[in-house]
Amino acid sequence: MVGLSLGEKHFIKGGIDQNIRSDGRKRDSYRPIFVETGIIPQANGSARVRMGATEVIASVKAELGRPSALHPDKGKVAIFVDCSAVAEPTFEGRGGEELSAELSVALERCLLGGTSGAGAGIDLTSLIVAEGKICWDLYIDSLVISSDGNLLDALAAAIKAALANTAIPKVNISAAASGDEQPEVDISDEEFLQFDTSAVPVIITLTQVGRHYIVDATSEEESHMSSAVSISVNRKGHICGLTKRGGEGLDPSVVSDMISVAQHLSELLMSRLDSEISAAEAEGGDEEL
Repeated sequence: MVGLSLGEKHFIKGGIDQNIRSDGRKRDSYRPIFVETGIIPQANGSARVRMGATEVIASVKAELGRPSALHPDKGKVAIFVDCSAVAEPTFEGRGGEELSAELSVALERCLLGGTSGAGAGIDLTSLIVAEGKICWDLYIDSLVISSDGNLLDALAAAIKAALANTAIPKVNISAAASGDEQPEVDISDEEFLQFDTSAVPVIITLTQVGRHYIVDATSEEESHMSSAVSISVNRKGHICGLTKRGGEGLDPSVVSDMISVAQHLSELLMSRLDSEISAAEAEGGDEEL
């Protein structure tokens, strides 16, 4: 929790009212964003993302599994978040566990479309090897290294970058199977399929402070918030998920306005991330040569 004097609180809130935040940004501006990929060699894909002083890591591990009986034509994705006590003293013990669980649920809701899978930003059908028999299970682990606000958006950006860096081995079915028998498979050591991230959304969190809402809030700014709405938006501008935190209710017209703002900001964030990810992947490719 950020401890601020009364004067500091008035300064932050007054700056937001005048559209000049304490770090010089406008209400709709992001801090500098940096992306690094391929940082964990043992993973199928990984990335580090920094938004200002907030820093997170995401890694993707792919394992062969069996589709669920309810969704025989889909693979499975699980998202886990670990809030390191080094990142923030309040993350130590139960505080970190509760926030980790909250962020994991919010990411699944925004990226996977919740339990129904409606509006999922990750195409689970692409993870099928043999319908009803074999699929890829993706385990996405995220770690908060440094916390200075806007964790959900940073984690989503890191997951998107890690998925862009993910290479899944090509699988050939060497022997068909009948009934409940599992087919025999041959997993290639040389051929890999690049994960398609074109539909993976970004998350835009709009934090309400007083009469205004801001994007990419710092910890100090979040300490003033009455509520925050996180909206996941894909490349086509479609809403994939929405989650809210904070006790104060929002008028439907305000939420509608927030969605419009998020759709506009998502284009800018998507373009920025695309550029950063491409540069990071190109740098990684040069290192391998």
